Amino acid sequence: MDDKLFPYIQDKGIGWGVIIITVAVLIPIATGEIGFKELLQSIKSYHAWVALIAGIFVAVVAKHGLTLLADDPQVTVALVLGTIIAVVVFQGVAVGPLIGAGIAYIIIKILESIPFIK
Repeated sequence: MDDKLFPYIQDKGIGWGVIIITVAVLIPIATGEIGFKELLQSIKSYHAWVALIAGIFVAVVAKHGLTLLADDPQVTVALVLGTIIAVVVFQGVAVGPLIGAGIAYIIIKILESIPFIK
């Protein structure tokens, strides 16, 4: 069973996770708990604009995280270890391996652009 189930989950799991998170975030809008009036009111706050920009940034970064995880799967072990360290030592919350991979991708690309580092 492992030889069929695990590769399937590995292939589709991130997509499922993104769908579940997206649905969870959109439920208050779907239920009417947050309406268009509240959405329009929120753009009057600078907090909303910062959140909008942050949302755009992390979505772009996560795209690069998918690329890195596909091209260099052993990075996953380091990401998991880093997440465990952050949770245990710094009381962090394990929510962003994909974002972590995206940030790692950006840092790797920056370092690779430096001529004497390779």
